[in-house]
Amino acid sequence: MSLKEIKDVSYFKLNNEINRPVDGQIPLHKDKEALAAFFKENVEPNTMTFDSVTDKIDYLIEHDYLEEAFIRKYRPAFIEELYQFLSEQHFTFKSFMAAYKFYSQYALKTNDGTAYLESYEDRVAFNALYFADGDEELALALADEMIYQRYQPATPSFLNAGRKRRGELVSCFLIQLTDDMNAIGRGINSALQLSRIGGGVGITLSNLREAGAPIKGYEGAASGVMPVMKLFEDSFSYSNQLGQRQGAGVVYLNVFHPDIISFLSAKKENADEKIRVKTLSLGVIVPDKFYELTRKNEDMYLFSPYSVEKEYGIPFSYIDITKEYDNLVMNPNIRKTKIKARDLENEISKLQQESGYPYIINIDTANRSNPIDGKIIMSNLCSEILQVQEPSVINGKQEYEVLGTDISCNLGSTNIVNLMDSPDFGKSVRAMTRALTFVTDASDIDVVPSIQNGNALNHTIGLGAMGLHTYFAKNQMEYGSPESLEFTDLYFMLLNYWTLVESNNIAKERGEVFHNFEKSAYADGSYFTDYITGDYQPKSDKIKALFDGVFIPSGEDWAALAEAVKKDGLYHQNRLAVAPNGSISYINDTSASIHPITRMIEERQEKKIGKIYYPAPYLSNDTIGYYRSAYDMDMRKVIDVYATAQKHVDQGMSMTLFMRSDIPEGLYEWKETSKQTTRDLNILRHYAFHKGIKSIYYVRTFTDDAEEIGSNQCESCVI
Repeated sequence: MSLKEIKDVSYFKLNNEINRPVDGQIPLHKDKEALAAFFKENVEPNTMTFDSVTDKIDYLIEHDYLEEAFIRKYRPAFIEELYQFLSEQHFTFKSFMAAYKFYSQYALKTNDGTAYLESYEDRVAFNALYFADGDEELALALADEMIYQRYQPATPSFLNAGRKRRGELVSCFLIQLTDDMNAIGRGINSALQLSRIGGGVGITLSNLREAGAPIKGYEGAASGVMPVMKLFEDSFSYSNQLGQRQGAGVVYLNVFHPDIISFLSAKKENADEKIRVKTLSLGVIVPDKFYELTRKNEDMYLFSPYSVEKEYGIPFSYIDITKEYDNLVMNPNIRKTKIKARDLENEISKLQQESGYPYIINIDTANRSNPIDGKIIMSNLCSEILQVQEPSVINGKQEYEVLGTDISCNLGSTNIVNLMDSPDFGKSVRAMTRALTFVTDASDIDVVPSIQNGNALNHTIGLGAMGLHTYFAKNQMEYGSPESLEFTDLYFMLLNYWTLVESNNIAKERGEVFHNFEKSAYADGSYFTDYITGDYQPKSDKIKALFDGVFIPSGEDWAALAEAVKKDGLYHQNRLAVAPNGSISYINDTSASIHPITRMIEERQEKKIGKIYYPAPYLSNDTIGYYRSAYDMDMRKVIDVYATAQKHVDQGMSMTLFMRSDIPEGLYEWKETSKQTTRDLNILRHYAFHKGIKSIYYVRTFTDDAEEIGSNQCESCVI
């Protein structure tokens, strides 16, 4: 038999039966039956077997499936020991979806796609060996973290580690354009190259002169940002990894840019085909001043990037608009346009209702808490990467006269449920930090020198988290309750502490710190003040019990860390970021990221297969009451959870807002009608801003006519 010849399987049918209540009960046992059938009918008969681990590895190397270099850094006996350790842990998937996702998307297959060459243990082993870079102790530690699913590398890393024919290990990229044709041309080339490599690309257009601005004395000659957006969309469509995936990109524009209205209009369903962008994502950079003007219902001025750069001598993105707003208004040399702030605010909300875009980056909030010298000017495709950038200067030959810094994202995630069961929380996080450090050290993307330069100087990583709602439900806490916020505060404080500890250890070992460390709030110690003087110990009995046996650093511990950092520095400019992590969370049998689940029994439409159902992890009679759908939840609770975590996360978090087109009665006190309005989104964005949220990812609107009847409607269901 081969994978291409599989017929008459039972596992899809068994999995689909989960969504059909029987006598008022959700038949969860059908998912276990589907899981068993999947291994019996699909995996076991179609997995290539070998007499020994050595034989398997030799075969994979000989047939160009596996790189040889990283394997040869280890003793053959050690690799046997590693495999023996993994075998003794008796790993099993907990759901059909987890196993199906792994084998369909991550497991190495033969070139003709007819047989599996890897089990989950194999993929873990190759990840551990690859990221440990010859360090046997670290390889065992990483294998331990991954086989118990306390640590999950991001999809590009987990999928590609060790493979001979592979894409990059990094997840996404950020580049900025400056206001000249050379930068635009170089930016398009960079987008083509980065999309070919893999991962989403974020681009900021805020520096580009607006439509109608002069070009070398020709008044009204500039075309603005719209044609450039179309060029990027076409570039991503063309550079699609040989058709394997749609190239993905997001373009950002400052809310005070004169082209902002046409920028937003490009995503509307009824937009003219000449300007409409179909596949490109949109994001808006929002300074504090915009919130102030909308709150006061005042006019706002949009400022010409061309005249601002001419007057200030720096690109538009690097102007503090909140601070300089009145000066910009009063300066006769600055070209400006006047509109009503609330009209623009409503346009943003209308588009979010219609398409989910634009993402919102509260840029002043991000910069206020930024401990790094420099300015954050944009974000990435998922809005969680927030790092300082420096602009490049490019000459007519497309060469870098000044090589700036752009960004590549090296991501991984903790599984909250499993990490809380770790025998040593700190040791686990330190091992994860080492794995991510290898990714940033190994990354050398020379086709885009500004990306290469930024990575070489700053060694940034982004450790995040998944499974927060699962942890709350498992431990019977309401999402957004005081206890849940207390847990979130402590958990992310611990991630911050231990990544700082390990970054300091690496800097000490290597005698190397990130670029401009001496100008950072880490170097002068001011970053640590709140931790040294604050009280980050469990308060409630429930949270004390949950953290029983877990080391919680005291003010004295933080003071000692501050001194160590002052003395030896930090290796990583950035350490934490919470990505949306979609399919990878299924493999971990946990809820995605730190937002609430959307359904108790989630429905996924799989290509060529049909619908697959995924029950919420640990769903039982005890937890079912704590698994309220995000669509039925006050989004202020979600914002509160994210804001609590954000205090400790040096970068951003991909926070999605989940709204119903018809909002449940009593959910929001200001509602007089059930129909969702722009006012609802306006209020929530202002609430997020005041809570210190740095970014808002998608706004997902659920229409009731799309709902499928099944276990989700059976409110009296038990398990």
